[in-house]
Amino acid sequence: MNSQLIAQNAEEELAAFMKSYQDDYKRMYCESSYTWWDSMIEGTKESFEKAAAAQIAISKYHSDPERYETLKKLRASAKNVDPISARAAYVAEREFEQAQIPSELNEKIVNLASEIEQLFQTQRATLDGVEYTNNELLAMLEKELDSEKRYEIWDALKQVGELVAPKMIQLAKLRNEAARTLGYNNYWEMTVSFQEFQPEELLSIFTDLDRLTRPLFLEVKDKMDAELKEKFGVDKIMPWHYDNPFFQQAPPSAKINANEFYQGITGQDIVDTSIKYYEKLGFDVHPILANSDLFEKEGKSQHGFCNDMNLEGDVRILTNIKPDAEWMDTQLHELGHAIYDYNLDRTLPCNIRSAAHIFTTEGIAMLFGAKARDPQWLVENRGVSQRRAEEVANALAEQRLREQLIFCRWTIVMTFFEKALYENPDQDLNKLWGETTARYQGLDPLEGRNKADWASKPHFVIAPVYYHNYMLGELFGAQVRKTLEKEAQGNPKEFGRLLLQKVFRPGNSLPWEEFVKEATNEPLSVKAFVEELEVASKSLN
Repeated sequence: MNSQLIAQNAEEELAAFMKSYQDDYKRMYCESSYTWWDSMIEGTKESFEKAAAAQIAISKYHSDPERYETLKKLRASAKNVDPISARAAYVAEREFEQAQIPSELNEKIVNLASEIEQLFQTQRATLDGVEYTNNELLAMLEKELDSEKRYEIWDALKQVGELVAPKMIQLAKLRNEAARTLGYNNYWEMTVSFQEFQPEELLSIFTDLDRLTRPLFLEVKDKMDAELKEKFGVDKIMPWHYDNPFFQQAPPSAKINANEFYQGITGQDIVDTSIKYYEKLGFDVHPILANSDLFEKEGKSQHGFCNDMNLEGDVRILTNIKPDAEWMDTQLHELGHAIYDYNLDRTLPCNIRSAAHIFTTEGIAMLFGAKARDPQWLVENRGVSQRRAEEVANALAEQRLREQLIFCRWTIVMTFFEKALYENPDQDLNKLWGETTARYQGLDPLEGRNKADWASKPHFVIAPVYYHNYMLGELFGAQVRKTLEKEAQGNPKEFGRLLLQKVFRPGNSLPWEEFVKEATNEPLSVKAFVEELEVASKSLN
């Protein structure tokens, strides 16, 4: 049999393999999505067990060595495959590769992760003998002026860490064991590889971010800390003086509180505002909100997220809306994810019917979330007077600069800490956390405190080796503002059209490097983001 005929047969066999695979993939994806959604809403042991079982079923399917070897051989032999089909086959092969770990080990990982996730969802912190939700504690922290009481609230927000830490270390070791079976040194290295990054490339970006943002961050932090010293009447600023327990967000501005633009409204008003805004861009979000879950209730996850349930248009968001700027941001953010998912090209193969990369959907979501505090957006969507918007423009711009810098430094903490966590789970992680936050966030390392504050961050379990994608999303969002938003020239419908055409529709049909270059006319880099910070800083001085 000549080589041309062999290749033709391989192409036909690859097409047949992938057709069967796409059917199986979609069926398993739906089962996992719907059971996971139920667990996030109900928070019961039974619902978590069902979700874990569905996830295990996907892993078991992809762990089949015969299927994996067949796909590898067919991809290697098939020479004339169209680009979309080739991309789908490549993504499928990587999915199989990632699952080639012993099934018993994988089941342990999934079940332990599910157990920890349930702890995060159902645990309620106790303060003075009373149980509180995270939202309630954060609201208390925002209003409290007494430093000792602020510490108690801050400490309560970290309580879950002591419960989670031993299990998280056990989980890290299991994940490392799995990574080594695939030839990787540890889980961090494996995961960034499966996210289509070169570890050195990723670390280089964050090293650049550290170097290029450090001087401006320290300048901004010094000014902010001076304000907080005056506000709280203290000589030294401690971590609990910031309203966010991880210092991943800026404390409220002394000059402006964005919540003034959301006073006297209801949670439903937040929803209605988001609907009207996205309509201006040309996106109808009613089908998304129809099956979404937007308000607090017992047992429900306290966080916010978006999920494409069936790859056919059942896209949903989960939020816990309160009538304030933060939840306006979150609502716009999650709907940013949602319009991305909802407007994907549904003719794409199921396993690439997703965002180009997890950081590209994060970039779009953060781009929209930031609108909640944008002066012109407030005029056009919250009915704020033009005069008031002009009065607060500088204060809002300064707060935006603080937010970007503080979040940037926080993602550097998460990236380097998580890398170190998987490189050596047995090291003194409490001490490492203090040293890392001191180095990159300028926080006091809290001598004498030996608590697992790091483990109170749910992302280590729920979205492991993920946080760097939020920052890469910021870089992508800056490039979208620099190119597509500028090209739209203030026309929201045109901006929506450009997003649809250049960002949403392509899905995961291209490697992310190619996609970013095609969508924004330049490779992903820190350049546009750092330029935004510098321009904002100069305009305020």
